[in-house]
Amino acid sequence: MLLKTVLLLTLVAQVLVLENGLLRTPPMGWLAWERFRCNIDCDEDPKNCISERLFMEMADLMAQDGWRDLGYVYLNIDDCWIGERDDRGRLVPDSKRFPHGITFLADYAHSLGLKLGIYADMGNLTCMGFPGTTLDKVELDAQTFAEWKVDMLKLDGCFSTREERVEGYPKMSAALNATGRSIAFSCSWPAYEGGLPPEVNYTLLANICNLWRNYDDIQDSWRSVLFILDWFVKHQDILQPVAGPGHWNDPDMLLIGNFGLSYEQARAQMALWTVLAAPLFMSTDLRTISPQNVNILQNPLMIKINQDPLGIQGRMILKEKSLIQVFKRPLSGDTNVVVFFSRRTDMPFRYHSSLAKLNFSSSRIYEAQDVFSGEIISGLRDDTSFTVVINPSGVVMWYLYPIQKMQKTVQKSQVPLMRIWDV
Repeated sequence: MLLKTVLLLTLVAQVLVLENGLLRTPPMGWLAWERFRCNIDCDEDPKNCISERLFMEMADLMAQDGWRDLGYVYLNIDDCWIGERDDRGRLVPDSKRFPHGITFLADYAHSLGLKLGIYADMGNLTCMGFPGTTLDKVELDAQTFAEWKVDMLKLDGCFSTREERVEGYPKMSAALNATGRSIAFSCSWPAYEGGLPPEVNYTLLANICNLWRNYDDIQDSWRSVLFILDWFVKHQDILQPVAGPGHWNDPDMLLIGNFGLSYEQARAQMALWTVLAAPLFMSTDLRTISPQNVNILQNPLMIKINQDPLGIQGRMILKEKSLIQVFKRPLSGDTNVVVFFSRRTDMPFRYHSSLAKLNFSSSRIYEAQDVFSGEIISGLRDDTSFTVVINPSGVVMWYLYPIQKMQKTVQKSQVPLMRIWDV
């Protein structure tokens, strides 16, 4: 059986390429699942149930409150929208909760300059028990989504076998291509195979999927964020090279604006997901989100970094005994972003370092901008000492760019530069 699977994967890799030209930078948008889950009781909770009303209200806010203009353009339905299959075998949304159908919702999103994403499952049932997309329904469902004017499909993997996934995910990729509509493809396949080779063929995934979930679902807690982050760091030598324009690792949704993260932790998740070149899918109630959390999610420099056209995923480059971790991501134009992240839980920590320790060139003079405060730190050479103060569970994030090349006649300064952040 293993030999048959390997041969099938090899054949698929040779003949299928997604080739949709989409998601050259990580996708950004809003996704229902983490905040609203599978709440389908619209009698008891009409404002928060998975329904046409909820998605239209979120679409309105995405357009009105600046989200769309910053790049948050995908309005994504997750599980629990399906009612049944009709007598032709086609998926039909729940008629009570989506009375006007999905095409209506897609048209509404498009009228606001947004894109609509939808959910299906490569199995007999979705994860929450609604009708799934079995192998014999792949082409039909792809065509249905195209006719509904859907812009992204997330294909989950509950209630499926390995053999069904091996055949089904490439088959859906080809079916989406065949519709003639540009539909971004989000695959949950690797999360069901342990996320690592040899069970996961990332070369194949990059050819058939625009993004993929590698690991466990995120939950609304700091522990869950760290659990996922640590897995990505542990396997960064495998994961970092496979990400890039059109094909992204997805550590799952942003929790910012919900209940499980402190202010420092919310800033940390945003910074760390950005340095990982991760998709930025909010999953919060945009009707009630605080100005503080809006500022985190709408930080223009943060978004510019996340959307850098080089599309290189960052890495952890230092892990200190002091429980400070340093992440670095190269960006276009010879710029970089560095995140100083504290795993401490006691008090703000004064972290001493230099650009040489962070592997910056000795032939350049750099300037750094604090991504959250906007403060500028000038005249950074490779041997310039600096200090950053990092709050517990928090980050300091620098956007670094060269301002001039070192002249041979210029002596490097031995005077330490001290920069202290308010805590």
